[in-house]
Amino acid sequence: MRIAQVAPIFERVPPKAYGGTERVVSYLTEELVRQGHEVTLFATGDSLTEARLVAPIAQSRRFNAQQQEWLMYQTIMMDQLSARAHEFDFVHFHTDYMHFPLANSLSIPHLTTIHGRLDLPELVPLYHYFDAIPLCSISRNQRQPLPHANWQGTVYHGLPQDLYAFNPQEGAIPAAGNDFASRCGEYFAFIGRISPEKRVDRAIEIALACDMPLMIAAKVDHADQEYFEQTIQPLLNHPLITFVGEVGDTDKQAFLGNACALLFPIDWPEPFGLVLIEALSCGTPIVAYRHGSVPEIVDDGVTGFIVDNQEQAIAAARRVTSLDRNTCRATFERRFSATRMASDYVKLYEQLQLGRDAARAGSARACH
Repeated sequence: MRIAQVAPIFERVPPKAYGGTERVVSYLTEELVRQGHEVTLFATGDSLTEARLVAPIAQSRRFNAQQQEWLMYQTIMMDQLSARAHEFDFVHFHTDYMHFPLANSLSIPHLTTIHGRLDLPELVPLYHYFDAIPLCSISRNQRQPLPHANWQGTVYHGLPQDLYAFNPQEGAIPAAGNDFASRCGEYFAFIGRISPEKRVDRAIEIALACDMPLMIAAKVDHADQEYFEQTIQPLLNHPLITFVGEVGDTDKQAFLGNACALLFPIDWPEPFGLVLIEALSCGTPIVAYRHGSVPEIVDDGVTGFIVDNQEQAIAAARRVTSLDRNTCRATFERRFSATRMASDYVKLYEQLQLGRDAARAGSARACH
């Protein structure tokens, strides 16, 4: 199948450090190529891929993301796609909703995976107007605010099985330039963004209550800089708390694999939470709040503990090492591999192709 994958331009594909959507697009693109499909990736020019790359701009825009500039290059990308649309059997968008007008005019089948939150009231008229756009969710919970949208399926994210090595913690995973390895099994991990909804303050409280070191690998967006400085930075002075900044795939292996548990104390409807399956791939169990996709990803009492308040979270963190790390890894391999993700998407592509062909055949019969 000739497939176009259309990525955002905020980060390269895959990102060097933080970046969920572009990372998933990379895993999907490379797995589709591995499975023998002819894939074209629309992304920034610094992206790394075995697919054919079409780029509207040489570098990602994360560190120079003025709104008008971002819109300009994203618009160029959409026109590049429009000019080449006849070359593809299927187009898969990962660009939120900016492409909706273009998608409506395409003569080939297409799918849009929604990677973000949908519980914002201003989205209701948008999805009502574009109610024919075929959509894919990344968790069942993500759909709840817009149950009547044109959902075609739910596909959970997946990782390459060899991306992260399983660590039973019989020995540390080596790490350069940090002390992840020397503290193997002796710290909790937090990874993500410093923002009010990610609740790193809860993670700090849990760690201190357990008298356990917490290592925080997180980025601080410009929009959250004031929150970081006023609310979080004062909490980082405790000797048990270490802020290491962003980590990429090279350091993430050691960071997650050497942790005794991942803390995920979110306070928002998380659409998926890629770090959850990254932790499971390392064999690292999870303590997570019951929001968004968490009950779909974490098997309570098996691969982690799902909690509703800080009292429960602290109690769970104190006994999380009782969970079997082998089971965490086995669950990842069974449910969250890139091979499974790509196969699920190909089924949707074929389903939408059949639907388009049937509609055209019916139209042709009506004309005669």
